[in-house]
Amino acid sequence: MQANVARLQRFPVKGLSAESLTRVVLSQGEGMPGDRRYALHVGTAPFDPDAPLWQPKTNFLTLMRDERLARLTTRFDPSTGVLAIDRDGKRVAYGDLGDPAGRTVIEQFFAAYAAAGSRRTPRVVSATGHMFSDVPEKRVSILGLESVRDLERVLRVAVDPPRFRANIHVEALPAWSEFGWVGREIQIGAARLRVTDRIERCAATNVDPRSGQRDLNIPRALEDAYGHAECGVYADVVDGGEIALGDGVTIAGSGG
Repeated sequence: MQANVARLQRFPVKGLSAESLTRVVLSQGEGMPGDRRYALHVGTAPFDPDAPLWQPKTNFLTLMRDERLARLTTRFDPSTGVLAIDRDGKRVAYGDLGDPAGRTVIEQFFAAYAAAGSRRTPRVVSATGHMFSDVPEKRVSILGLESVRDLERVLRVAVDPPRFRANIHVEALPAWSEFGWVGREIQIGAARLRVTDRIERCAATNVDPRSGQRDLNIPRALEDAYGHAECGVYADVVDGGEIALGDGVTIAGSGG
């Protein structure tokens, strides 16, 4: 069976809910369109939207440190700029992220909800063309679902793929064979990508994406079972084009 795209998703706000897609157009040198477009900044180093520089994830609200974020369901409407936040099926906050008053509403909600303590009040940040990725480069993240299933086999418990917050989930690919893509180009739909690195996993993967509880230690489990803490790979978009659910995933030029 040929490897294929089982899920496409982006995270409009770093650390918050995924948005599922049926198709998307990738552009050369860019990440998933709209991915990590906004973030909730809590670091001491200022973020300048007029001269945006990459900052580490510790400067933002993320599941790595703020697991309660997983208990929220958030929806971002790119046509209006409105972020809506639900908890237990009830609307608890909403605001236009392009409007100062709307951003203030969102910031005040997260200041209370995330209990940032001595950290600064969360501030909604964005910048034209900037992506709040965990790495300085604009990359697409890819997760092999058979690798997750192999980890489930080792742990003898269910491991929900959304824990890994990847942009592209690939089905029918032998477990861990995506690591063999590093340094090579792959074809997905009309797009060509160069796989650059394995993804080293952090404590964010310990959080159940449904309950918000820290119920597993994924990095340690990976280390114990495989001798590394990596799951999934990053890729650069070499040639842009449309990709969609069900598209085949192949080594570029191999035909399979």
